[in-house]
Amino acid sequence: MKKKSKVSIIVPTRNEDKYISSVLDSLISQDYPKENMELLIVDGMSVDKTREIVGEYQKNFKFIKLLDNPNLYTPYAFNVGIKHSEGDVIIFMGAHTDYSANYISTVEKYLSESKADCVGSIAHTLSGKSTFIAKAIALGLGSPFGVGNSYMRIGSKRERYVDTASCPGYKKEVFKKIGLFNEKLAHSQDIEFNLRLKKSGGRILAVPSIVSYYHARSDFVSFCKHNFRNGAWAIIPFKYTNVIPVKWRHLVPLTFILSLIATLGLWSLSGSWGMFGFIFIGGAYSLCNIFYSFKITLKEKDFRYLLIMPAIFASLHLVYGMGSLWGSIKILVVLPHIWKRLLSQRKRLGTTTG
Repeated sequence: MKKKSKVSIIVPTRNEDKYISSVLDSLISQDYPKENMELLIVDGMSVDKTREIVGEYQKNFKFIKLLDNPNLYTPYAFNVGIKHSEGDVIIFMGAHTDYSANYISTVEKYLSESKADCVGSIAHTLSGKSTFIAKAIALGLGSPFGVGNSYMRIGSKRERYVDTASCPGYKKEVFKKIGLFNEKLAHSQDIEFNLRLKKSGGRILAVPSIVSYYHARSDFVSFCKHNFRNGAWAIIPFKYTNVIPVKWRHLVPLTFILSLIATLGLWSLSGSWGMFGFIFIGGAYSLCNIFYSFKITLKEKDFRYLLIMPAIFASLHLVYGMGSLWGSIKILVVLPHIWKRLLSQRKRLGTTTG
């Protein structure tokens, strides 16, 4: 029987006292041999009871370690965990996600038996609360119209090589080969890292049988804020990396917003042509929005979704696009060069979607 790899699980935290016990219980319940595990909680100097709770668990489980992340942001937490890890396999897990009992063992199995350098799950999106709006948000995040061709979000019935996977496990040699996470990126650091991995010839495998459940935001205001931030951080990484840090689908909302602004401006200057363009683009989007909202309404058998889903999709597209526009304005010089860099580097990065 093949010897199990030593696995290091890295969990970034900051003020997670409402969730940390659930995450620790889930990871302690994994069917992977505890003597082959180490659980690294990398904490961003929490001021609630997170550290106290972790300390109580450490009294009974020696494989749990608490590390400090004085720089607070996620990429720093990842890198602190990597530097302190002893495992041959490193798995990054979130504090707001639930995991099947065989998550770690299945990731380790695929990493040892496949040609993949990274293995992760399809993220099944759950509503953060039992409210109607929370469920609508979860449905939007699981819709191809909402998030595009991201198999990590919309799911897949078969194993496939992708751009990114949820709660991924990596062979430790990957970090020796391509380096650590880019600490200049407060967000989107995982996307940039995985694109760097693919550029180096690495492969990322998403496995549907590896189950994780992501709890989405539960109120519309925080959902919009999250989408605006994600939109901004689809653009800001261009300033800090020499590779294209996102995929084409991440730039579609920005293109949509710019096309609306351009045709609206043309309408004010020249009349009919601008008006035709604005109405055509806006009308086509509205029809698609209503169509997919209606599909969800029929599937859920609840007419209320026809009223709320257009707003959910608009947040995923328009608010995200406005965030990207704001990100472009913030860094000023990036916007004129984005498309030139995309076109010149597209072949080198490949066109596989995930």
